[in-house]
Amino acid sequence: MLRTRIWVGTLLALGIGGVILGDDYLQPYSPVLLVAVLAIGLFGTRELCRMLPEGDRPRLPIIAGFVSLILLVNWLTPLKFVEVSSWQCVLFTFAGAAVGSVLTEIFTYTNDGHSIRRLAFSLLMLVYFGVLPSFLVQLRWHRPEVAPLALATAIFVPKVCDIFALFTGMAFGKHKFTPVLSPKKTREGFFGGLIAATLLAAIVHHFQPTLFRHGIGHALAFGLLVGLAGVFGDLAESMMKRDCQLKDASNSIPGFGGVMDVVDSVIFAAPVAYLLLTI
Repeated sequence: MLRTRIWVGTLLALGIGGVILGDDYLQPYSPVLLVAVLAIGLFGTRELCRMLPEGDRPRLPIIAGFVSLILLVNWLTPLKFVEVSSWQCVLFTFAGAAVGSVLTEIFTYTNDGHSIRRLAFSLLMLVYFGVLPSFLVQLRWHRPEVAPLALATAIFVPKVCDIFALFTGMAFGKHKFTPVLSPKKTREGFFGGLIAATLLAAIVHHFQPTLFRHGIGHALAFGLLVGLAGVFGDLAESMMKRDCQLKDASNSIPGFGGVMDVVDSVIFAAPVAYLLLTI
């Protein structure tokens, strides 16, 4: 299982690198990034829907369409279709999708006792798979001179934290970190992952100091805070799976589980990474 995770993880890392570097020659369109985030949104939404009890599941075609729309509007401003900011597009589309989810429940109401839960899960999916990945997408157009590196750093710092937390925990782990929520996580792994994430940010700063505009302290804070946010993202997804009595979101990615199991830390850490890379 560990060998499978290493091989699949390597392939995923190469794929992410291909997305970032390939799209650098296709600006401002970034079609590969568009396909990647749409795939995450659609497959992630489907996974979460299937995890839920049948009565609590939002209508998949509708909620998947809303998530895709939130992701798509990130491209309107860079491609000069509208003059307002990209975040205005995302905000108003999210608001419209939220209202659309309410209207869906109103016009399909059957008094089955699940409408409020379906609506709550709909809003969760809109935020989790629509709004949070938008923070990653927006890094593509912020400060064009370092945009590919900014996007890569926002992705790899939380994932390196994940990987080194696993290895450190396997090698030295003795004390449980979250015994009920995620029994395999240890305090030793937690600190090992954060150290690795902070070191990676410091290495990036050494080779490209312009990415972190406030110096090495800025880079170290980025590694620590983004790594920590990634840990919380992983725990948040574990909470969802535990509540649904599942070990993995799905079995679509060998050694990892599903799309949610791969991207949980990255998309949860995305707002923190965006904030720290744009200040």
